[in-house]
Amino acid sequence: MTFKDVKRHASVPNSATSGLVASNSKGNDMREMNSRRQVLQHGGSLLVALSASALPLTLRAEEPYSDPAAADKWLLALLHAPGAVAGALHMGRFRDRIYYLDKEIKWSPGPDQDGPAVVVPAGFVTDLASIPRVFWSLLPSDGAYTFPAIIHDYLYWTQIHPRGVADRVFRYGMDDMKVSSAVALTIYTAVKVGGESAWTDNAKRKKAGEMRLLREFPDNPATTWSEWKQRKGCCSAI
Repeated sequence: MTFKDVKRHASVPNSATSGLVASNSKGNDMREMNSRRQVLQHGGSLLVALSASALPLTLRAEEPYSDPAAADKWLLALLHAPGAVAGALHMGRFRDRIYYLDKEIKWSPGPDQDGPAVVVPAGFVTDLASIPRVFWSLLPSDGAYTFPAIIHDYLYWTQIHPRGVADRVFRYGMDDMKVSSAVALTIYTAVKVGGESAWTDNAKRKKAGEMRLLREFPDNPATTWSEWKQRKGCCSAI
C-alpha cells in the first residue's frame, strides 16, 4: 500500500474521557480515575469490547452518525498547529466547514490487502460525512490520519465500488497509518453499523445533481461551499 504526499504532524492529545458511572466511595472514585486513564492509554480498547455487543450500539443509535463540528475542529488543529505550513495537508477550506483537495492523493493495496487502487483528484470536495464521530474522538489530530478518511469519503461519494469495499479500504488505510488494532476495529465497526445513512444520503445528492469536483478554486477564505457551488461552471460531476 502507498499513500502519496503523506506528511506527518505532531499529535495533539485527545481530550475525550469516558462516561463512567460515579461512585459514592473514595476508593471507588480512585478506581474510576484509573479506569479512565486505562481507556485513554489503550486507545479505546474498552469501546472495542462494547462494540462486540449489539446493546451498546443500540443505545448509541440516537446519536447522529457523523459530527461535522468535531471534524472541523480536528482539522483546524492541524492547519493552525505551531510551525505548520498552511496547505501542508494539501487541503483548502470553505467557510462553512467543507474541505477540498488542492492536490491529488492515491492509495494502492498491499500484498495482503484485497481492495482497488484509488486516486482522489485535486478539487474533490469533502464534508467527511462518511466518517463516524468516534474517529475524531479516538484519534489525535495527525495529518496522516486524514488520508484514509478522505479516501473513504471519496469512495462513499463516487460509489464506483460497493459500500463494503469502501469500508474495507478505510480499515486498510488505518492499518497502513499504524492506527492501533483496538482503535481501528472500533472505528471500522462504527462505519459498518452506521455508514449506510451517509451512503444513502450521498446517492440522493448525486441524483439531485450535486457536483463535488472543483473546476475553479476559491481565493477568498470567506467563501462558503453553499455559495460557490451555485456558480456556473465551478464544478463537475464525479
